[in-house]
Amino acid sequence: MEQLCYVALSCLLAIVLLYGLLELHYFLRMCLCVLLARFVKRRCHILESTTVNGVCLSNDVDTLLYHMNNARYFRELDFARVDFYERTQLYRTIRRLGGSVFQGAATIRYRRFIRPFHRFQINSRIIYWDEQSLFMEHRFVRPADKFVHCIVICRQRVIDVAMEAVMAELLAKSSTTATQLQASRHTLSSTASLQPVGIGTATPVPAATLETSQAENGHVSTTTAKLKPPLPPELGKWIEYNEMSSKNLRSGC
Repeated sequence: MEQLCYVALSCLLAIVLLYGLLELHYFLRMCLCVLLARFVKRRCHILESTTVNGVCLSNDVDTLLYHMNNARYFRELDFARVDFYERTQLYRTIRRLGGSVFQGAATIRYRRFIRPFHRFQINSRIIYWDEQSLFMEHRFVRPADKFVHCIVICRQRVIDVAMEAVMAELLAKSSTTATQLQASRHTLSSTASLQPVGIGTATPVPAATLETSQAENGHVSTTTAKLKPPLPPELGKWIEYNEMSSKNLRSGC
């Protein structure tokens, strides 16, 4: 009996050390996020928005126990990015082309804090890219009324491969899928046109306006054939600031 107590105590101590030194719950949640994105959730267009759910727990709150700690917002983005990378196959494409990606810069604007044990959603999407970087926008949204708690803009730096080449391949895959879907709809339309009026007719959809409706966490989203988005004015100013900061650091300022 005494030996069993020592074994149980040793196991408990090992678990405490794992949580204290390795933050085990973070890695377990990351593994779960990858598995869900890869095998459970549907695939997404590279320019489509993805959503992950979260809850402000006791280990996320500030010292005053009043709201979510400011640093935790960036930590939650790790799970949102992994979900986006897996569902759009962005990371696989970058690795297949011999490149790698890492976080280059980030900025956050808080609007209203998230209370303890309150639910939130993170909506992630690509807003722009250039030859070397990918720019993503993340919004922390309250599920009940879609109120935006804060907005984060992140720059994902890509090395050893051109970002334009990565996006061209992903967009080409999406275009191929859209073409196949259009051909399938055209076949259905041709079949339906043989039926009498009122039994259910269909109209072919032009390629430029092809749309597909798919379910995302219980909601219906519409995906259209998309091209590179224009550079948002506020993002242009932020890129300019980052370039000025880099020049100052290189000159020793």
